[in-house]
Amino acid sequence: MKAEIITIGDEILLGQIVDSNSAWIAQALLPLQIQIEQITSISDRQEHILEALQTAAQRADLIICTGGLGPTKDDVTKHTAAAYFQTSLVRNEEVLEHVRGIFAKFNRTMPDINMGQADVLANGEVLFNDWGTAPGMWVAHEGKIYVFLPGVPFEMKNLMSHRVIPKLKAYPSLAKIAIRYILTVGIGESHLAEQIADIENAFPAHLHLAYLPKIGMVRLRVSASGTDLAHLEEEVEQHTQQLIERIGPAVVAREDLSFEEVIIRAFSEDQVTLATAESCTGGNIARLITEIAGASQMFQGAVVAYANSAKMQVLGVAEETLVNHGAVSEETVIQMAQGAQQVLGATYAIATSGIAGPGGGSPEKPVGTVWVAIAGKNETITKRFQFHQDRLINIERTSTQALLMLWNLFQKEKGF
Repeated sequence: MKAEIITIGDEILLGQIVDSNSAWIAQALLPLQIQIEQITSISDRQEHILEALQTAAQRADLIICTGGLGPTKDDVTKHTAAAYFQTSLVRNEEVLEHVRGIFAKFNRTMPDINMGQADVLANGEVLFNDWGTAPGMWVAHEGKIYVFLPGVPFEMKNLMSHRVIPKLKAYPSLAKIAIRYILTVGIGESHLAEQIADIENAFPAHLHLAYLPKIGMVRLRVSASGTDLAHLEEEVEQHTQQLIERIGPAVVAREDLSFEEVIIRAFSEDQVTLATAESCTGGNIARLITEIAGASQMFQGAVVAYANSAKMQVLGVAEETLVNHGAVSEETVIQMAQGAQQVLGATYAIATSGIAGPGGGSPEKPVGTVWVAIAGKNETITKRFQFHQDRLINIERTSTQALLMLWNLFQKEKGF
């Protein structure tokens, strides 16, 4: 089964919100062997919605639309869908009572405009929304399945998980796809491509290798499509193993994991802990770690020591160190990392201090100058980086490089 996702809303096209719904839906459909043909974002205009529905039906068997189901005049999805299917909207009393109940729960009077949220497509099946006021709708039309969902992410996810996916399981897909992932760190995309070029060139036509680069790392995706899933799984596994053997130590995971997840798993398994002492990164490294479930098993805490006074009073950085060498120096980050180790009782600690920009630089220490220190079990390592003028990119690059340094020291102290 092939699918297409249509996201509806001017706020997406204006960049006011990021379309995270499509990525989540695509990941949710993959275990059902439903492949996304296209993702389209359009405005809340009837002609755009009609055109998107018509063209999607030419490419896909399943069309999922999110957004535009609210009660206000700019939400035109339901009325447009009724015109597309040449049907009408009917009021669903069960949905209406549900909407009234939500307002009553919070002791609020329901405006008349909200009654329209109980209007659903006459030719469709209501996907009851226990998590909000706008119901979803499922329509089977001319051999295609259309699903209309609210754009609010938590409502959409719950409707997909509890209403849509159970129904889709009754529509097995003949086309199958097998996928494996390889996460590499510390090797650039072009160098990696050169290293495995002969293997990639020998791939059969139905196998595909995708490079998904980020700062400091490259994720490889090996996929194969066909009808015999067992054979595809065996074939993809064989080629994935061949790539892993060629790439060697740069491989840190062969699952669809982030680098932070790899670190958390490895530290948790080895029962070692981590703390951060961040200046120029402002807590970003701690955020990257604590966004992952399971971080509490290995993360002790973070100190965002932006001011020199915080570096001295909280982390124990010596005043003479700051006077003689400055906040952005090897000597300072060493004392920050070791101070975090001691104060937070961690096995490993990361420290960052730099000039993120766009101002604050000097000829000796221009914008983008960053020092990173990693305190480990047996030693403290440091490195100076010279990034560029962009503040956010400097923070991102520093965070990534700090995690790479942490991983390398961790591996060294394990004897790898």
